[in-house]
Amino acid sequence: MGSSIRTLAGKGGAACALFVLGVPADAGFIEDSQGSLTLRNFYFDRDYKGESNVSARREWAQGFILNLKSGFTEGPIGFGLDLQGMLGVQLDSSRDRAGTGLLPVERGSGEAQDSYAELGITGKIRYSKTELHLGTVMPRLPILISSPARMLWQTFKGGHLRSTDIPGLSLQAGYLNRMNQRDSTDYQKIAIAGPNGRFDGTAESDEFLFLGGDYALGKNLTLSYWHARLDEIYQQNYLGAIHQLKWGPGEFKTDFRWFLSDEEGEGKAGSVDNQYVGLNFGYKLGGHRLTVGGALSSGDSAMPYIAGSEPHLISEYAISSEFLNADEHFWHVRYEYDFAAAGLPGLIGVARFMKGTNAELPERLGGGNREETERYLELSYVVQSGPLKNVALRLRNSRYQNSFAPNATMRDDNETRINVDYTWKLW
Repeated sequence: MGSSIRTLAGKGGAACALFVLGVPADAGFIEDSQGSLTLRNFYFDRDYKGESNVSARREWAQGFILNLKSGFTEGPIGFGLDLQGMLGVQLDSSRDRAGTGLLPVERGSGEAQDSYAELGITGKIRYSKTELHLGTVMPRLPILISSPARMLWQTFKGGHLRSTDIPGLSLQAGYLNRMNQRDSTDYQKIAIAGPNGRFDGTAESDEFLFLGGDYALGKNLTLSYWHARLDEIYQQNYLGAIHQLKWGPGEFKTDFRWFLSDEEGEGKAGSVDNQYVGLNFGYKLGGHRLTVGGALSSGDSAMPYIAGSEPHLISEYAISSEFLNADEHFWHVRYEYDFAAAGLPGLIGVARFMKGTNAELPERLGGGNREETERYLELSYVVQSGPLKNVALRLRNSRYQNSFAPNATMRDDNETRINVDYTWKLW
């Protein structure tokens, strides 16, 4: 399956798109199409504390994301075409504050670009309940989450196959050979994330393969298994389980995540040897939701993941650290309140405390027994009516501290992010 998808992704994406453009506009192709324009205003402010050669990363920018999705042509095999255009415009930046991930930075001057844009084209084929997408794809899988954490999204080139023909079972497979980061318009080979020198971040590959799926075992339990391989760098297996049940007047949720990772082939990024086991327990009662959980990272290295992507960990949604260093012990408490229960629909508040201990860093950064903490507050609101209906405001603030060595790339900081988003449905 991998070699077939690889061939299609390498040669068939453009051919598929050209073929679809030449297909008569069947009813499904037009009638099932949809278009939207998302406006995303993003302010990012990371104020570094303590000893640091950079005092702050602070920028403000406006993003435009146009999504045009066709339906499928009629017949046993349907064809379709998706287009995505993204534009980022600088509103405020300077050379000493650039590098937030909102805007590309000129290598020579160190200044952020005034604007940048890209166009993604995806051809798609459907048979029964199986779809193959070729071209620009944005996977959201346990072993690879295309990051939406800045103004514009991270994208990949390749092929992505999805099937739900078997009731209760969702199967997916894919081949990717290029990635484009959130603040870039240039597609590059796929690299491993390497902050603090945990891996050689310059190691690249032009082959990322994945295969896996989710199985709903009844209404309350979902099991997952995934396998991924970044050629000549690392391979990874994932097992997950989510269980939900009514318990008393509320709902109880258990979320289990297990990753097993080691180097693949020549191991160009260095030794990879990691087991990560995480568990969350959550309880929802009315507008209240309380989640507590923890994770253990063991082995000789940190857990690997693709550069710029979002690792699917118990620490997800942390905005200053991933808490996945070698031998790191992590725990957190998260409280969320939906003010709809108090008569204010659209308003949600979140408070969270995260702590990692026993982290093992490279020897040049001081070795092991390091700690890191993050305190996180979030308030979001979606306008419910009137001329501004569906405008979404999101305010996030975190205070991050660690005991890492002074020359570590992850430094103490106070970070604020403000988003104003609006999606206009064109048709």
